[in-house]
Amino acid sequence: MKYIEVKKFSEIDLNDPFFDSLKRDYSDFPEWFKRKAKEGAKAFILNRDDGSLQAFLYLKEEDTVNDVYPPLPNGKKIKIGTFKVDPHGTRLGERFLKIAIDYAYENNARCLYVTTYKEKHPQLVKLFEEFGLKYYGSKGQESVFVKEMFKLEGNLTERYPLVEIKDETKIYVLGIYPEYHTRLFPDSKLKTENSDEIIRDISHTNGIFKNYIAKIHGLQKLKPGDVLVIYRTKDKGRQSARYSSVLTSLCVVLEKKHQDEFRDFSDFYIYCKPYSVFTRNELMYQYKTGDKKVVRMTYNVAFKKRLIKEYIEKNFGIPNYWGFFEIPKEFLKQIIIDANVDERLIIGL
Repeated sequence: MKYIEVKKFSEIDLNDPFFDSLKRDYSDFPEWFKRKAKEGAKAFILNRDDGSLQAFLYLKEEDTVNDVYPPLPNGKKIKIGTFKVDPHGTRLGERFLKIAIDYAYENNARCLYVTTYKEKHPQLVKLFEEFGLKYYGSKGQESVFVKEMFKLEGNLTERYPLVEIKDETKIYVLGIYPEYHTRLFPDSKLKTENSDEIIRDISHTNGIFKNYIAKIHGLQKLKPGDVLVIYRTKDKGRQSARYSSVLTSLCVVLEKKHQDEFRDFSDFYIYCKPYSVFTRNELMYQYKTGDKKVVRMTYNVAFKKRLIKEYIEKNFGIPNYWGFFEIPKEFLKQIIIDANVDERLIIGL
């Protein structure tokens, strides 16, 4: 099992072939790496099964930046100092970018920024731009991309993880079975779960985007921008849902499709597979049984405190059916407070 870890530079092998491209692009990379090792700096890493590096992320806190033009705004900044992922079709880049974005919010940074050679790394630049790091200026021959952390601009994905509540926004609770929940929402797993069996280096776990596929009545009402409060249903075999059934996360709807909108199963499969927990055979079953809705959403917030079903029923008088239902905005406001969510992430509530 491979986990994302935080390790000191001094514990990481600079001679790993993973770093070869960085050494080619940056002649001073080896000296910089050794200097960081002496300083006790740390990085987020993921190893392959053989122990070699698969991904590396170094984040640095800064205040004054003098080598970027135009100058960056005053205030705390988080710089993506080094970001490299060996691509292998599992959306691992999204997962590491999510770490960087979450880190910036948790450390109250005004912005997150990165410098890179735009022409050499077009796919990486595409990923940065997709999630709101916009071209800002230059640092020598490198391009600078900046994400203003609490600024609502661009489309729903570029604003990620901010959640905007407009007058027309609807709030729904969406139930997810335990066998699917943590594979889709790894940062929302319960302490009692065996993560060895759940959190793997696969696209539906790594991706910020998630696909939910079901026949549930009411899903057809969803619109882009609607908010989903994710509810993990009780574990199978448990008579009581008191502690294993909990509210865990917030997602934002990007789009909703009915299977009739797809030309055939192949079209349905291509759309669903990258961000769905289902296998090809399971998706075939979903398609053949008909009337399926596919909801694509972003995984915006993992609750710091899970809210158990008993608590929610007591405080809000929620009905017994927990599959999919609408709740008033004032309920969401209280949930945000009780779940210890950073209220700055929720705009307009």
